[in-house]
Amino acid sequence: MTQLVFLPGLATDAVIWHAQLAAMPPHIHAVVSDVHARQTTLQEMAATLLAEHPGELILCGASLGGKLAMEAVRQAPQRIKGLALLGTNARPETEAMRSLREAAIDMFAQGRVKTLLTVNLPNAFHPSRVQDSVLLQTYLDVVLRAGAEQLIRQNRALMERPDARLHLGEVKCPTLVLCGDSDRLTPPECSREIAELIPGAQLVLIPECGHMLTMERPQEVNAALLAWLAVVAPAPPQIA
Repeated sequence: MTQLVFLPGLATDAVIWHAQLAAMPPHIHAVVSDVHARQTTLQEMAATLLAEHPGELILCGASLGGKLAMEAVRQAPQRIKGLALLGTNARPETEAMRSLREAAIDMFAQGRVKTLLTVNLPNAFHPSRVQDSVLLQTYLDVVLRAGAEQLIRQNRALMERPDARLHLGEVKCPTLVLCGDSDRLTPPECSREIAELIPGAQLVLIPECGHMLTMERPQEVNAALLAWLAVVAPAPPQIA
């Protein structure tokens, strides 16, 4: 059975993949990894992921999870049979973003996690969804559950991430690049760049969607993922 590993974003967990897990076809064995919550660098996360899930893998990562997927295919290109990269960025950290993360880390260390998250919460969603209190509270609860320690550790991992663009031209597996057309955290230009670097990659922009596309537009995301999976891991023929 084909193994598909979902990789959550910064300080998130399986909750962000709820709609996708429910839509997976029966011949796909789908799991959600938490290596991002247990290791301190993207390189360590990828090495642990590969060790804990032997054999051929299909990887689907969102945001930080997409960066992790790109590092995993760098470390073990022969084992990765498909990539889906959602709302992510192959570039290394900029100095401006590094400064913002350092300031955020200081606030997290001071115990001001909820204050900072609440202020920045609208940036993760399309403007049309910022009044959806259930959606926003679900996301906020996930990140608060992760807590300050994870937020600090994962932000530091992102600050020191490698430049994934250097190896994307060597990726051979079928790749889907998905992004919300109004993503303010990883703008569509980042996804376009990834799709242009990976030979044969497919780019899909989800309309009226922000950064949290798996939660904001689950039907559209699922349709794109299922079409990609039909190529990467087609269902076995039915026996009459």
